[in-house]
Amino acid sequence: MSHTIEQILPMPWLCSLHHIQYVQNSVLEPYNGLECTSSKGHSIVVVTQGQGELVSQDVVFKLKKGTILFFASGIPVLPLQTGDGLESKLHYYKLDLTAGETSKIGSTTPLEETNPAFPQSQVITESSSPIELSYTPWSSCLDILDQLLQQQATEDWLKLWDWQLRFQEWFRMLVLQNDSSNASMDYRTRLQQSIRYIRDHYNQPITVDDLAAGTRLTRSSYTRQFKEMTGKLPLDYVNSIRLERSKQLLQQTDDRLHDIAQSVGFSNEYYFSRRFKQYAGISPGVYRRHYRQDVRVFAPYLEDFVLALGVEPVLQYAHHLWGRQDYLGMDDVPEFDVSHQDAMFQESHKPDFIMLNDGYKRWNLDRFEQVAPTFYVHHRGEDWRSILRSTADVLGKGDRVRDVVGSYEEKAREAKARLTRSAQGKTVAFLRISATEIVLYGVQQGYVGPVMYQDLGLTPHPLVQQWALKERRISISVDQLKLLQADYLFITFDCLDSVMIGDERKLLDSREWRQLSAVRNGCVYEVDFLTWMNYGVISHGKKIDDILRVLA
Repeated sequence: MSHTIEQILPMPWLCSLHHIQYVQNSVLEPYNGLECTSSKGHSIVVVTQGQGELVSQDVVFKLKKGTILFFASGIPVLPLQTGDGLESKLHYYKLDLTAGETSKIGSTTPLEETNPAFPQSQVITESSSPIELSYTPWSSCLDILDQLLQQQATEDWLKLWDWQLRFQEWFRMLVLQNDSSNASMDYRTRLQQSIRYIRDHYNQPITVDDLAAGTRLTRSSYTRQFKEMTGKLPLDYVNSIRLERSKQLLQQTDDRLHDIAQSVGFSNEYYFSRRFKQYAGISPGVYRRHYRQDVRVFAPYLEDFVLALGVEPVLQYAHHLWGRQDYLGMDDVPEFDVSHQDAMFQESHKPDFIMLNDGYKRWNLDRFEQVAPTFYVHHRGEDWRSILRSTADVLGKGDRVRDVVGSYEEKAREAKARLTRSAQGKTVAFLRISATEIVLYGVQQGYVGPVMYQDLGLTPHPLVQQWALKERRISISVDQLKLLQADYLFITFDCLDSVMIGDERKLLDSREWRQLSAVRNGCVYEVDFLTWMNYGVISHGKKIDDILRVLA
């Protein structure tokens, strides 16, 4: 008569571990009188090495590495037999379980006597056979059993409790993996279970081979499908879970880096620190320090994000032609002119920490790496939410991100509702005009498009969609400008190429400009250059204010 583990143990959590031993059979003693069970409890045998046979109820069980057998109480078992030769020497763990319900500490009553959910009819009788089970990852199975073996010889009740909890974790995974209801799961469900396993066991040794085996997929198929589901390779995903957990420990504890590395699953402090810096952009020590004290930060082009999080930078970016970002209101913060390639920090304004985006290449700002720890932001500007989260993370302001983003999104929703009523059916375009170039900004990317056309729902002129749908910006000719008959034009002036003051505005005197319908109807609106030529929650909020002021 064959049973499933669910029939034997409808409430398996009422089993506790009584004893564990590791048995190594001798080749000179091919028969080992193993008493797998008794009338008092259940047993589990986990074979780790060798080959052999076990007979129960005239059923022969072939034993080899990876075999797991569950014996309910009272099952008769003939001796365990090993094969011939040194290679067949049989090694196995034997776990003795007590099935019962604890009514008070130190008192255990048989399960079938105390719990109606475990009816006598379901207690295995002498007509029953052992149940063959499996466990993946196999390496994790052996690690836990070895820990249980090493930790059982203690009289400390807290350590005994930990020992029992570790067994319960292992036993729960064994039961879940062999639940008959999971037999028909599709690969996506098994992948999701694998991901949950990683999240629950990130601090233990994990290999891709073991993970793949647990889903019954080949390594290559598992890796490919895992990346499709998560966007990451399996071990990259494992490390991301470990590193996110390490961030919490760095924030909340004073544990040594060595201890944190060990607790999240890294083999040594050096490897942990290297992976952490690759992942977070700064070392674990700098990360922890930023969460413990205010930091003097220099963040050219990124002041918008820093200020939105409530941190005032020690210096602010400036350019001798473009000026500074007045929209941020940092009147008391000294300027640092990035256009002066030989500019250096004064001692009184030297930063503790530097943040740079890709603009550092143009101004050679990476020369300051020797001055202070430097964090590089590699997100695209359109993904300003990720930039904000990264900035908050390295500055120790992660708790503020949700409120900052939430406030912006609420503002955008309200503005969109107003503009739907006032600008319905009207088309819009945005131009950046210099002495040498007319630049049209696109719909999906750039400083302007995501705010105007996506967040606020304004309608781009058809030629904006045709010419620059997926582009950040394109240069257009005067002849093309004549075709851009949008109802509303927003413009800003770039003085970088001007030889004389006002060169960038000469286009406004041309016949082609005066013939634009937006010009003739008085629907051209000039906006501040640095306010609109920036990414960031403050910059985007100011854009919304400017648009509402003229269109709503």
